[in-house]
Amino acid sequence: MGAFVQFDSVSKTYHMGEVEIQALRDASFRVEKGELCVIVGPSGAGKTTLLNILGGMDTLTDGRVFLGDEEISAYSSRQLTAYRRHDIGFVFQFYNLVPNLTALENVELAAQICRDPLDAAEVLRSVGLGDRLSNFPAQLSGGEQQRVAIARALAKNPKLLLCDEPTGALDYNTGKSILKLLQIMSRKKGMTVIIITHNSALTAMADRVIQVKNGTVTSVDINDRPVPVEEIEW
Repeated sequence: MGAFVQFDSVSKTYHMGEVEIQALRDASFRVEKGELCVIVGPSGAGKTTLLNILGGMDTLTDGRVFLGDEEISAYSSRQLTAYRRHDIGFVFQFYNLVPNLTALENVELAAQICRDPLDAAEVLRSVGLGDRLSNFPAQLSGGEQQRVAIARALAKNPKLLLCDEPTGALDYNTGKSILKLLQIMSRKKGMTVIIITHNSALTAMADRVIQVKNGTVTSVDINDRPVPVEEIEW
C-alpha cells in the first residue's frame, strides 16, 4: 500500500523583515491510511507549521506534500480552499465554537460546506452527546465542548483528521476521554488521525510516532502494539 500522507524534503522559511526563520528543514515522513499518528516534540520544534502545511493553511518553501495521489503542495489558492473545506477535519486546543449556536447547529454549520457530510445529530450521538444537542457552548463542560468540536470535524466526513494539542485545555480525565474517542475513530472507522503534542507519553497510543526537533524530523517509529488510552499515565 502506498503512503496516504507523504512529506518529501519539506522546508518552510518565514521572513520577518530582514530576518529569516526556518521553521521546517528537509522534513520527510509517511503515514498510512487508517493509522493514528502522533507527532511529538517540544514547543517551537515545527509541529504546528508541519500541521498547517498538511492542512492547507500554510504553504511550503521547498519540497512536496501528498495526500493520496494528490500533490497538495502544487495546489492554487482556490484549490487549497476546497481542500480545507472538503478533505480535512481540524480539531484545535481551543474549541472555536459559535457561542450563540447550539451544539447541533455548530456541527450543522460545518456540514453545510461539504460535499458528502454525515448527519450532524448522529455524529453528536457517536461522541456521547446525544442528550446535549440543544445546549449552547456555555452550558457545556470543557470536555463536552471539545467533543462538539470533534463532532464538527467528523461531520465533514474528512479524508484526514488533524488535531493540534486537542487535550491541552482539558483536565487529565477529560483529556483521556477525548484521546480515547480519537483512538476509537481510527480503530473502528478506519479514519487517518494525526495528533501533534509536546507530551511524549501519548506516543504509546499511536500506530506511528514522528519525532520533531528544531524543525527537522529526527525519527519515525512504527508501533506494532499501540496501548489503549486507559493504560497511559502522564
